[in-house]
Amino acid sequence: MQVDEASIVLPDASVDEEATPARRWAGWSRARGVLALAVAVPLVAAALLGWRATHLPGSASLANRALTDTAATAQVESQVGSALDQILSYTPDGTGATAQAASQLLTGQASSQYRTLFGQVAPRAQEQRLTLTTTVARIGVESLTAGQARLLVFLDQTAQRQGAAPSTVPAQLAVTAVLRGGRWLISSLDVR
Repeated sequence: MQVDEASIVLPDASVDEEATPARRWAGWSRARGVLALAVAVPLVAAALLGWRATHLPGSASLANRALTDTAATAQVESQVGSALDQILSYTPDGTGATAQAASQLLTGQASSQYRTLFGQVAPRAQEQRLTLTTTVARIGVESLTAGQARLLVFLDQTAQRQGAAPSTVPAQLAVTAVLRGGRWLISSLDVR
């Protein structure tokens, strides 16, 4: 067998066999550095963002139990909803019971406003034989702390005069309630 000298490939004298592993190590080391940087940058950014979020003026949302405490949210919804059904419903002969319920379920500004308004409504309800039935259609807690809640309430109110057909109208209220002695009392009622 005859071999052509031109077809023989000789190793390049300029390539150092000992330098190849060092080049591989340098490439591997560079890849590890890039990987470490790719992991470290998001971790540092997340830590900074977390720290910044807890120090923002809006961090009150972190204390909003309406977002995290379903039992407390359900309790305030139930008690405020029941209170609204009682104080915003009356019969011609039951205005005294409605006023009595309001004295136990309202406090502060809501109490004084209600007394003034209901003082005008009660005599008319008796004269006109007017019945008002209020039911909570939807209720939601906007904010809830250990001692105060802010709610948005949608109501259906059905009014009926003796001998006339009933008429139903929707209503929307923003309600503030305060916790007193384990019971939620309505302290503010704003018609929306």
